Amino acid sequence: MSSHREAPEIAKDPVADNTDVYAFVSPDRPETVTLIANYIPLQEPAGGPNFYEFGDDVLYEIHIDNDGDALADITYQFRFETEVRNPDTFLYNTGPITALDSPNWNRRQFYTVTRLEEDGTSKVLGRHLACPPCNIGPLSTPNYEELAKAAIHQLPGGGQVFAGQRNEGFYVDLGAIFDLLDIRPLQNLHLFPRPPQPGVDATKDLNVHSIALQVPKSSLTREGYAATDHKNPRSVIGVWASASRQKVTLHDHEQEPAHTGPWVQVSRLGNPLFNEVIVPLGKKNLWNRLTPKDDAAFVQYVEHPEVARLLPVLYPGVFPHLQALTAPRADLVAILLTGIPAGLIDGFQNFTGSKPADLLRLNVAIPPASKPNVFGLLGGDLAGFPNGRRVFDDVVTIELRAVAGATYPLIDHHYMPDAAVSKLTGGVSPRTNYLKHFPYLATPKSGFEVPAS
Repeated sequence: MSSHREAPEIAKDPVADNTDVYAFVSPDRPETVTLIANYIPLQEPAGGPNFYEFGDDVLYEIHIDNDGDALADITYQFRFETEVRNPDTFLYNTGPITALDSPNWNRRQFYTVTRLEEDGTSKVLGRHLACPPCNIGPLSTPNYEELAKAAIHQLPGGGQVFAGQRNEGFYVDLGAIFDLLDIRPLQNLHLFPRPPQPGVDATKDLNVHSIALQVPKSSLTREGYAATDHKNPRSVIGVWASASRQKVTLHDHEQEPAHTGPWVQVSRLGNPLFNEVIVPLGKKNLWNRLTPKDDAAFVQYVEHPEVARLLPVLYPGVFPHLQALTAPRADLVAILLTGIPAGLIDGFQNFTGSKPADLLRLNVAIPPASKPNVFGLLGGDLAGFPNGRRVFDDVVTIELRAVAGATYPLIDHHYMPDAAVSKLTGGVSPRTNYLKHFPYLATPKSGFEVPAS
């Protein structure tokens, strides 16, 4: 979760595993939008001597659809290259890393950022941009925050970019959720009841690798629209990220593997938890290979989600209204596949059209909230999920409540959600360590601070 090890094949290829996507109007620079794509899930901080890094053989991309056809109008591509200074040592560093060009840092990584337009034209925005090292510990990476700050690079046109390790921002009680949807605070109501207890944040001491991009709104919207009116369709963008590998890999026992042929997508992500809990096991690998324009094939799983059938079974007598709800879930289709049309929520829309596609939809004309609510739209905060996604949004609780019927009254005003829906929770409190500035995700945990489990 949110898309960590979510399909059998990508679970074997963590360096290409797209784990989370975020898209939001930057709270400290509201004329810009921040896009974040995370990869390489569930990193143990004490992961040496070969610390985590992006794949030199992976094409990482962040895509933007600004006209509602579920095709990329703008794509930002990221290609990485690793440089080894001394191949005759096993050490990642031979002393303290005090700067990005420190001679003590033996295995450095750099990247190129390229912007592609729908018509095939491209522009390189930055070359040989340095990543920061992984956070190893107080002796190897003293003052890590300064190293990370130095790895924020300015881009032409008023943008900035960062690529490197961060603390995992997605909070979830993994152990409970996948133990027959055992929500610890409500487990006294479970089919196999036990006394309730607080949830366990399974990811708080783990890290991830982030690609974070901050650009002016007008560089993403259709026709460079300034996004002054939230009702204007041009204010809405759809965002997803992907990872691709070349079609052929040749192995020679005397040389490094050689990669050739066209790029083939192996992972993608728009909305959190989509492939994780909506797509059935037999189609998860297929979903990762397809693009959003093909998502009509998955509408049935959104209209009749498996979790909605499981909740009344696993929590007997707790969700009688949900159990009786057999109509296709048009509310979930709107939230996950088309965007929410105008007229359902006062002052809000992020509708991209009738074509179903798993996109993270963001109305960039809606300003950041002065008092954000982690429950986003369900909490009355129009700047939060599913209007894009901020790093602190409680997407597990939001989606659990939506699937359990909290949003069905938008479609049927006579429907009354079960009383327990408002008590449904992912069981984990939001973190307090997020940054108030780019790249917003917190400093990664160090191996010295969090020993390997």
